[in-house]
Amino acid sequence: MVGSLPHRALRNLATKYGPLMHLQFGEVSTIVVSSPELAKEVMKTHDVTFAYRPELLAPKILTYNCTDIAFSPYGEYWRQLRKICTLELLSAKRVHSFRWIREEEASKLTEQMVSSAGSPVNLTQHLFSMTYSIISRAAFGQKCSGQERFMEVIQETSVLARGFDISDIFPSCAFLHSISGTRRKLERLHLESDNIIENIITEHREAQGKMTPKGEASEDLIDVLLKFEKCDDQGFSLSTSNIKAVIFDVFSGGGETSATTVDWAMAEMIKKPRILEKAQAEVRRVFDRQGEVQEDCLTELKYLKLVIKEVLRLHPALALLLPRECGEQCEINGFEIPKKTRVIINAWAIGRDPEYWDEPEIFDPERFLNSLIDYKGNNYEYIPFGMGRRICPGINFGLTTVEYLLAMLLYHFDWKLPSGFKNEDVDMTELFGVSVRRKHDLYLIPLPYHP
Repeated sequence: MVGSLPHRALRNLATKYGPLMHLQFGEVSTIVVSSPELAKEVMKTHDVTFAYRPELLAPKILTYNCTDIAFSPYGEYWRQLRKICTLELLSAKRVHSFRWIREEEASKLTEQMVSSAGSPVNLTQHLFSMTYSIISRAAFGQKCSGQERFMEVIQETSVLARGFDISDIFPSCAFLHSISGTRRKLERLHLESDNIIENIITEHREAQGKMTPKGEASEDLIDVLLKFEKCDDQGFSLSTSNIKAVIFDVFSGGGETSATTVDWAMAEMIKKPRILEKAQAEVRRVFDRQGEVQEDCLTELKYLKLVIKEVLRLHPALALLLPRECGEQCEINGFEIPKKTRVIINAWAIGRDPEYWDEPEIFDPERFLNSLIDYKGNNYEYIPFGMGRRICPGINFGLTTVEYLLAMLLYHFDWKLPSGFKNEDVDMTELFGVSVRRKHDLYLIPLPYHP
């Protein structure tokens, strides 16, 4: 039933059976939410009840028994970790401190595009490489041994961590876990990533012992997390495994989702040249005076912000938000939801609900003109980052990367399809994993712009 594109299969079922469905996935009783009203019930009205996570094989293995931000059980540890992420690790101030990294990586990408001017380039591949480089430098600081392999491991795990593996559907049947082979693959990848992060943390500890404390502008994410190895005033501390789990989260949650969003944006705009030209004209009007894209002026890009909003409506990186679990029996829409019931929220279907969106399948950034809809979880028909207590803590980091990268691509280059391809030929087939990305890489020809 689920197939290769579960978000679409579940939307089709919801169209027939309604926005609140009960499905039995093997041993797991599951409800699927596909409307804004019911999403509000789960993530606001009963937010505490549904703030729990189910125990899934991939996060349990990859994030040190679910001690990361995304999958740690709801409770005091999660609250303290969330506080560290919000106030220290991924705060607006911290994200701004990584500006020089984004600028350097964007400059490298620009040079690569210029050297390939007039010839088709695999833009998708370049986008993934750049976003992972940004996160890698923000997390690890200077280049570390094993960094490239770590990024490859992250991409491999994203294919395995879909949440519909047989081991997650029949958790009590150990022999089935062996048959699928998923556990063995995950354990191998975890061992690799653990060795890499362990070496990098060791390098940081050794460097800290030899140097004066870094200023905030030069601190990377491991530096920040190492501060919490010793108890704070509330007696809270992070173990080495906790730090590794958080770093794994930052990579798996930030790299692929940002690159995927930019890739979808470029593909949608190539299919709609009018939108591409309008976004490009705005970017060049704002930055022609400087001759380069500067982060301080991104606030002036009103139309580009509409484009990004529309991309995230049609193509939320997490089409099915991370699964939740009912912490105690409660009532939703007149139905009793037993404790331990798994909850899937179809953000992809909600963003295309025809009762809330005119022509929901059409890419139309102008629909957000004069709209107060935002990413903060206040609008139940628009939840690309979730909402409530479990809303994504990395919104600032992700959106800043996406906006800066798109502005840079639109400013420095005109873009066209390779010879023989028409705008309507751009393949928008999806591939479902941790995020829903385009199945086939986007090849475009960059033509340098000279103001």
